[in-house]
Amino acid sequence: MNTKALIAEFIGTFTLIFVGVGSIAANHLTGEALGLTGIAFAHGLAIAVMVSATAAVSGGHLNPAVTAGALVAGKIDAANAAGYIVAQCLGGILAAIAITFAVPAGTLEAVTMGIPALGTGISVSQGLVTEIILTFFLMFAVYGTAMDKRAPKVGGLFIGLTVTLDILMGGPITGAAMNPARHLGPALIGGMLDNTWLYWVGPIIGSSLAALIYKTTLEEKP
Repeated sequence: MNTKALIAEFIGTFTLIFVGVGSIAANHLTGEALGLTGIAFAHGLAIAVMVSATAAVSGGHLNPAVTAGALVAGKIDAANAAGYIVAQCLGGILAAIAITFAVPAGTLEAVTMGIPALGTGISVSQGLVTEIILTFFLMFAVYGTAMDKRAPKVGGLFIGLTVTLDILMGGPITGAAMNPARHLGPALIGGMLDNTWLYWVGPIIGSSLAALIYKTTLEEKP
């Protein structure tokens, strides 16, 4: 087990959840000055920066669904994948705890800890489809810009932009988690674990499909 990689995955995922929840809280504190666009860019910038910072150490997954996709594609072995997922989930949980010391409790209560959730009138099946498709886009971008040997050295930027565009579309529908750790940490600390399965099953299906399709149809054979 690569301890350095686990530390990198923990820190990168911690950053995403801390900044993500923090941006939602900041939007509330500023009278919604950030809006959906600001929140989307906060998440996207956090991912762009931390993927770039951790890519050389761990590959910059920062997401159990991305790790699952990498496992399906044979880019990581099962033991390391399990370690990555544990580190990512711990990063999400600790970030959710940390944000409670940085933001007033009333604000976090008002924004329900920034927990990704189904929008008004959105059914579970619609939410599941949305998370599958959005995470497919994310994993496809990860594979094409970071995992493919032909990839340009700009993976972090375009992975972050994919997170941004996904949230701009899916934020009002499911919260556009695309990442089980993004949901788990705030949901666990906030005590709101409704539909937790959706935020694991949807992203893992989407990432696995993207990894398989890219590997079998677009990646050059060795």
